[in-house]
Amino acid sequence: MENKIIENSLQKALSYEAYMELVKQLASEGKTSGPEQTDVRINFTKLNMSRMRRLNKTLAIPEKAVKSFKRINKRQTWLVIMESWCADGAQTIPVLNKICEEVTNLDLRIVLRDENPELMDLFLTSGTRSIPKLIVLDGDVNVVHTWGPRSGTVMNMVAAYKSQNGKIDDPFKEFLQIWYNRDGGMAIIEDLVKLVEETPLAEKR
Repeated sequence: MENKIIENSLQKALSYEAYMELVKQLASEGKTSGPEQTDVRINFTKLNMSRMRRLNKTLAIPEKAVKSFKRINKRQTWLVIMESWCADGAQTIPVLNKICEEVTNLDLRIVLRDENPELMDLFLTSGTRSIPKLIVLDGDVNVVHTWGPRSGTVMNMVAAYKSQNGKIDDPFKEFLQIWYNRDGGMAIIEDLVKLVEETPLAEKR
């Protein structure tokens, strides 16, 4: 059943280029992905387009990390559950794309959360439909690993802030975006290097 749901979602999946084009179109039309066409989500879609463009231009994967990713010796699909308004997703998906550009065995595909509820419900985070969610699939569409919705570093920061303040508020969200800009995707890359080192599809050298 799980494989069937994943296969159905893969049929609707977008390439990174197609996803970027979708977000660009939504931003230009004053819209967002998903059923909730709120001002907040529309504004985040516009902001996220700028964030992704900046990362596309500035992000470079460290050579040591590239060597780790190139140890993946069999085909994998990196399927990501996203929405255009997701601020964490905008900081994450360009990183995943850069990694997949470096490694011929990796194929990045993106699906929208609210168009794929059955898929999302297979990969909940603490019972919630948190995104982005990366699902690493082997050639037979078996799940090898999952990751997300944030790096371990950010998850710890979020947990600490919520423990102290009860919820995530706008000042913390602003702080987090500044942190993402300074970090430049390195925390995500570090997490994924660890993930690759654990996977049976990676050569040990």
